[in-house]
Amino acid sequence: MNEPQPQALLVFTAAPDREAGMQLLKSAVVQHLAASGQVIQAGNVFWHLGELGTSEEWQVTLRTTRDRYPELEAHLLANHPWDNPEVMYVTIGGGSPEYLDWLKREAATSS
Repeated sequence: MNEPQPQALLVFTAAPDREAGMQLLKSAVVQHLAASGQVIQAGNVFWHLGELGTSEEWQVTLRTTRDRYPELEAHLLANHPWDNPEVMYVTIGGGSPEYLDWLKREAATSS
């Protein structure tokens, strides 16, 4: 038996500072590309150009729907200060029905 695909997604990117993260988040929510999100400071360890690096970044987490993801991804890439930013998502496998209904309504295409 095939279950329907979950429609809610948790989308991640990172920004170099709080202001850039908040700008990405706010612009996405204002356009209803995402229903909500947070910007949280985080330490980072990564490989870049063959060298191990560390930094402080600002993790941007957004909640959206599968239908809105392509537009949200395009928006994040077009407005991001980095040339090749992380933009990825995981499927939200469940949650309270009321919250998930709210998410779908708020991330709906605006008229």
